Amino acid sequence: MVNKIIETVKEAGKIILSAHNQESSITAKEGKKNFVTKYDVAVQEFLFKELGKAFPEAEFVGEEGENDFSINGLRFIIDPIDGTTNFMQDYRCSCISVALCNENDVIAGVVYNPYTNEIFSAEKGKGAYLNGERITVSERPLSDGLALFGTSPYHPENTDDTFALLRKVFDFSRDIRRSGSAAYDICMVACGRCEVFFEKGLQPWDIAAGTLIITEAGGIVSNYEGQAISFSTPNDVVFANPEAYKEFRTLL
Repeated sequence: MVNKIIETVKEAGKIILSAHNQESSITAKEGKKNFVTKYDVAVQEFLFKELGKAFPEAEFVGEEGENDFSINGLRFIIDPIDGTTNFMQDYRCSCISVALCNENDVIAGVVYNPYTNEIFSAEKGKGAYLNGERITVSERPLSDGLALFGTSPYHPENTDDTFALLRKVFDFSRDIRRSGSAAYDICMVACGRCEVFFEKGLQPWDIAAGTLIITEAGGIVSNYEGQAISFSTPNDVVFANPEAYKEFRTLL
């Protein structure tokens, strides 16, 4: 199951790598600083078509277009290019994120950064992997580690709260980082390079695949209130190793 998703996602990555003049294909979406390019649409259409052949019983939810979050049964939740602003400016840190869910339960997840050729993957109950090698979260506390964050740019009403919390985390940790791709940041925590990632107002397609990858790597996922996240509404999320999670909760 996961191998078929990986195969399809790697083919879709070729569309991203072949892109040129990205800024000439930009369309603004609803909300501030929210954009889509023709490549986002092309990658999503490719994934829907090819994964639909391999999993004909599955429904699809994707970032580009209208979505029905009430779908029951087997469904894919897909972000064709997570980090579109990076992609537009050729910053070369964008990912394809694909999650296969049964009801609200993620059973397979793949995040692919075509620029670094990193494939993060997980199947429920079978561990998390980076390019076929088993990965786990770090054992470092946040006080001795790195924190990743998102600025939730589509929701300016969250800016003050985000940066107030960020200042606390910066003072408490070794340092902070921001890649511009939530899916990639989650995987950085899953493979132990960083200790925590947090952001307000993320959509299901930003986090669905990463949720399984990090839990299979031994990490913890919750909303800011410490509750399970939803794949039908936006979430304020934290992804962390167990020790860093406890420290982050005290900062909240």
